[in-house]
Amino acid sequence: MPAFLLRRLLQSAVVLLAMSLLVFAGVHAIGNPVDVLISPDASQAERARVIASFGLDQPLWRQYLLFLKNAVQGDIGTSYIYATPALGLILERLPATLELALAAIFIAVAFGIPLGLWAGLRPDGVIGRTIMAASILGVSLPTFWVGLMLIMLFAVQLGWLPAGGRGPTTLLLGVPVSFLSIEGLRHLLLPAVNLALVNVALVIRLARAGTLDAMRQDYVKFARAKGLSAGRIVGVHVLKNILVPIVTVVALQFGAVIAFSIVTETVFAWPGMGKLIIDSIRVLDRPVIVAYMMLVAALFVAINLAADLVYSALDPRVRLTGEDT
Repeated sequence: MPAFLLRRLLQSAVVLLAMSLLVFAGVHAIGNPVDVLISPDASQAERARVIASFGLDQPLWRQYLLFLKNAVQGDIGTSYIYATPALGLILERLPATLELALAAIFIAVAFGIPLGLWAGLRPDGVIGRTIMAASILGVSLPTFWVGLMLIMLFAVQLGWLPAGGRGPTTLLLGVPVSFLSIEGLRHLLLPAVNLALVNVALVIRLARAGTLDAMRQDYVKFARAKGLSAGRIVGVHVLKNILVPIVTVVALQFGAVIAFSIVTETVFAWPGMGKLIIDSIRVLDRPVIVAYMMLVAALFVAINLAADLVYSALDPRVRLTGEDT
């Protein structure tokens, strides 16, 4: 296990280094922030002073090396607009985005696994076919359109839920969260459902496919021959085996939900990282964009690492294979 963990940590470090190079080069290839940040009426001396203060007068390779040196010390840059550490700006918005993402993943798992099991156990039934048809809709419909429809139905027509915003927050271990109050939950429900729909569909399809495969395996036939109840066979033997791919996909989707919640946050005016990154792209605030991309990359790496560890715990053959190679 230690060798497996060390191997995964080294791979994660290499991935982060490669991502830093790609992100830094990519962000610096699009536009020139000087054109946005400096007034056209500024003199050449003022222009040169601002460019030098941002470090933009240095060659790109030297800017990258300086970025790496500062990043090792925990400094990913200072925002051109807010003149504060870019990482701090993002971390201020992170709790709102994490809360939304966790709520979406909870909904996906809570509804996706039972519905997928039902569809897998009764693939030819009316309910099973209806579940699969609904899952296709969940994958196919655009997120922004579904969000607008949810607002039109539940906020405008029925008036049951608020159309946007986060609602009141309460400190939990020093972190502001909104799910501890009824009003906060009312604000959270619509954006969480909108963000969860695609993932519910994915989990349904994974659970159904895994259930269909598991029900044909010998260990299920043996369990039936031993006289175990259907509930025990499904709840213990089948569920344990279908959870392996679901854990991997849900972990990957959790990173994707955080990274790509921008549309949902924009539609529902949710004050997370999405609005900050949109504003930063508009004014080419490079440090904030780079910090956001690196944070997302680090989240993906950490989630993949955690998924590998959980995966190896569920299936020890994965760990043994990694140690042999």
